[in-house]
Amino acid sequence: MASALWQGNWITRTRITTGLVLLAYAFFHFINIGLGLLSPEWMDDFQDARQVITRSLPGSLILYAALILHPGLALWNLAKRRTLKMRWGEALQTVLGLLIPLQLLAHVVFTRYSHEIYGVNDEYPYQIVLMWASPEAWQQSLLLLAVWIHGCMGLHYWLRLTRWWRPLIPWMAGLAVFIPGFALAGFLTEGRRIHGLFVEGTERAALMEDFNWPSQQAFAELFEAERLWLAIFLLLLSLTAAAFILRKLVRRRRAVAIRYAFGPEIRAERGMTLLEMSHAGGVQHTSLCGGKGRCTTCRVVVDQGGETLPPPAPPEARSLARVQAPANMRLACQIRPQAPLTVTRMFRPDGRKGRAHASQGTEQQLAILFLDIRGFTARAAGQLPYDVVFLLNRFFDAIVPAITSCGGTVDKYLGDGLLALFEAPAPARSAEAALEAAAAIGSALQEFNAQLAADGEPEIRIGIGVHLGELVLGEIGSAGHAPRTIIGGSVNAASRLEAKTKELGVELLISARVLDAAGYDSARLPLQTFQLRGVSRPLAALPVAHAAALPRTLAGEQN
Repeated sequence: MASALWQGNWITRTRITTGLVLLAYAFFHFINIGLGLLSPEWMDDFQDARQVITRSLPGSLILYAALILHPGLALWNLAKRRTLKMRWGEALQTVLGLLIPLQLLAHVVFTRYSHEIYGVNDEYPYQIVLMWASPEAWQQSLLLLAVWIHGCMGLHYWLRLTRWWRPLIPWMAGLAVFIPGFALAGFLTEGRRIHGLFVEGTERAALMEDFNWPSQQAFAELFEAERLWLAIFLLLLSLTAAAFILRKLVRRRRAVAIRYAFGPEIRAERGMTLLEMSHAGGVQHTSLCGGKGRCTTCRVVVDQGGETLPPPAPPEARSLARVQAPANMRLACQIRPQAPLTVTRMFRPDGRKGRAHASQGTEQQLAILFLDIRGFTARAAGQLPYDVVFLLNRFFDAIVPAITSCGGTVDKYLGDGLLALFEAPAPARSAEAALEAAAAIGSALQEFNAQLAADGEPEIRIGIGVHLGELVLGEIGSAGHAPRTIIGGSVNAASRLEAKTKELGVELLISARVLDAAGYDSARLPLQTFQLRGVSRPLAALPVAHAAALPRTLAGEQN
């Protein structure tokens, strides 16, 4: 998962790295402020300890490089965007990120800058006295909240696809609420104390001497520096807006008109595929395979302008031949219009809100797990229906947490069995999660059978089949009554593997595709090849007598 998270261009990686540096700094900074709630001495000591790192040469270089690069790359990304349309969470994070420098620049000028240029002792009491009886106190409190919310949102968006992050979310949410509350409480407590000493007169002279309080001229120069830095930021913001507008105008001049029968007319930049143009223009366009040219669900009839398109490349031609397409039919994901077109979408969404995307489905390469109880029909014979349901629910209560804790979800229950799906951004992570779940199910089954034995009941035996392949996930059914499900040949293969465990007398069969995707050398494992009913090609799979022993089996063969 870590490798998947770090895939992408260097800009994304740099933004993540610099964001983590700044969030770490903010975390300890806010903890430091919060210590004012407990003890002024603890607050001062912790600040001194922090500044050993942050004000060293390496620490300063890292911190201020992050402080420049992080917003700089954010402005760069804004300038390069095709549209400002974004999800509300992304929009909120962006707005907060743009507002932060408006207050942060003043904070930096009157702390680190004043310390380096004028020798000011910018410890927390000095900072609090400086802003306490002015609107700056409220503004810096809002800055604290903006920085923390922006950072927490960025951290969540980065880690939300990892399996281990999901169980931590409730704890991290509590921490996210505690930190700013603790910091503001410390700010309020220390502010009352130090401001009382400062205004009553007896400690004022000593405090000003200790702070090396700036002169009037120094303050004037600090305000001038603040205005200069703010002007530079506003200039950069203006340049970002100008670059965005300029790019939009250039794209509009290079745009090509696309008219959809039974739909709108849009203008889109040349060089994009017709499918990309549809998505950029907000036109719903079916594409199960995500634009790979395999499913043909994005195909269109070119009513006008077809003569301007080059002939289909071999992959597109083969896909069109499979569906016996006429000469004026093309795949939207493969053509790149250079002149106006009028097209008719062969598969048009039904227009219902919240249904258009899910009902089309998405193609993914994921691991799936089939599980079935052996001999359950014979066991249930003669029992009351209530007793059968009670036993099944006890069984599922025991083994389903083993699936969900590994990042899997139960797609459907099949009487005395189930089908589980392991959604992940990469096939490798999906395969790893499926293997972890299979082993966890085996351990959970052993514990459950021990409970049955203690109650004098016979044990339960199971069969599990695990496979990885291309699946289509989507809603199937009438509008408004269409549950999400998965279809594809890989589902049948996993089901056949599970059925084969009964003949072999084992609990688990894992296809070679799962093992290879998870990073195991399947050539060194005792695989068997099976010709499964309904599966066109022979399938190699690893039989495991007891699912709980899977980790030992894999470790032993790989050593």
